[in-house]
Amino acid sequence: MSDEVLVDVDGGIAVITINRPEARNAINGAVARGVAAALDELEERKDVSAYVLTGAGGTFSAGMDLKAFLKGDFPVIEGRGLGGLTEAPPKKPIVAAVEGYALAGGFELVLSCDIVVASEEAKFGLPEPKRGLVAGAGGVIRLPRRIPYHVAMEIALTGDHYPASRLYELGLVNRVTPAGEALREAKELALKIAANAPLALLATKRVIVESADWSRQEMFRRQGEIINPVFGSKDAMEGAAAFAEKRPPKWAGE
Repeated sequence: MSDEVLVDVDGGIAVITINRPEARNAINGAVARGVAAALDELEERKDVSAYVLTGAGGTFSAGMDLKAFLKGDFPVIEGRGLGGLTEAPPKKPIVAAVEGYALAGGFELVLSCDIVVASEEAKFGLPEPKRGLVAGAGGVIRLPRRIPYHVAMEIALTGDHYPASRLYELGLVNRVTPAGEALREAKELALKIAANAPLALLATKRVIVESADWSRQEMFRRQGEIINPVFGSKDAMEGAAAFAEKRPPKWAGE
């Protein structure tokens, strides 16, 4: 793993930290490769059920490293997108823990996550038009699917910064914390998720993500294809047995 991306695994969760605080965690090629490599490994690990994505030094990410971009360092992994994440989010649940700025590509990383915890001092925005660019790493695609159309247009077209409190009102941020507490809160949330059955988590996330494109006629058939194997799993039997025996379940991921 590169120094630009740190990974800490504990209690069934992996905290992935963009570690370029001197550059406000701007995303360069090394960050993109580091995130992609981390997820390649973590997706296969049975001891990890959920992720937290954050940034070092009190900032989530100020976006693509424009200085590196001018030198030809484009922080995109083929098939994975900006930061090794935006075009192919992980199969396991991922929580964003946001302090400080989450701008441009940084905001697009947030939009690639399933749950967002933000400090009351966090600021979000898509300032690409102010730099002659377009938020093409999921910003202008995902944002209007997460918040009302007219508000998404305002954020995308003005390029201005918006506080966590406003995005909480719009339903894009799940929880707002005091300054410096976003990572702690995100880890607590991830630990609650990771305490659940791994196969059930994967299937639940997959249905929520994929069902947006399903027709009314096919939705239950396609859902069944994903969730029926979960009902026949060892973990399903373990969950029922643990409930009956009034004890914590011991998940095998099988």
